[in-house]
Amino acid sequence: MSKIKPYPELHDEPVREFNDIDASLTYSYANYLNWLFDDRVELIKGKIFKMSPAPSRLHQKISIRIANSLVNFLKGKPCEVYNAPFDVRFPKDSKIDKDVYTVLQPDICVICDKSKLDYRGCIGAPDLIVEILSPGNTKMELLHKYQVYEEFGVKEYWVVSQSDQSILIYTLNDLGKFQPSKLFTLSEKVTSSVLPGFELVLDDVFGDLD
Repeated sequence: MSKIKPYPELHDEPVREFNDIDASLTYSYANYLNWLFDDRVELIKGKIFKMSPAPSRLHQKISIRIANSLVNFLKGKPCEVYNAPFDVRFPKDSKIDKDVYTVLQPDICVICDKSKLDYRGCIGAPDLIVEILSPGNTKMELLHKYQVYEEFGVKEYWVVSQSDQSILIYTLNDLGKFQPSKLFTLSEKVTSSVLPGFELVLDDVFGDLD
């Protein structure tokens, strides 16, 4: 059974307004823990990326449908499913808060190694990550996330487009590089190399969204 890691003592002053953050500086997870403002942010290599205030209703509906399918499949299995907001920290060399510079909140993630879980979320790469595209996503943000997920060894990365009603799956190959699948659309099923036996029917994900 994995041990739960306690919160450390932090000595930085809390920041209560997003505008008090200097976006030109480099920040760590230790800084991130002291940000008490309502704005949702992610850190990528120490740089701040402001997230959309809240996902749209359709975004949420798609996320719930995919997550429910994963949860139902994984009952009785060691892997666990988490929805945003859920912090995933990507440590480079050290897991100490001040040495972690990338913290993301994937829409959905599946974690099979429970030693990576603690009170705050996950530290280390999840086995599977799902990101749902929305008008608030920028191309730069998506590029940075792709690079992070590949660099840190996320085994499978799903990109879900609500506008195109499609899913593209990137699978990490033996060289540590993402290999894209074909584009899956309505009337098709997607499977997962990370979760053998799992099937997701796209009509169940995108049907009756209005």
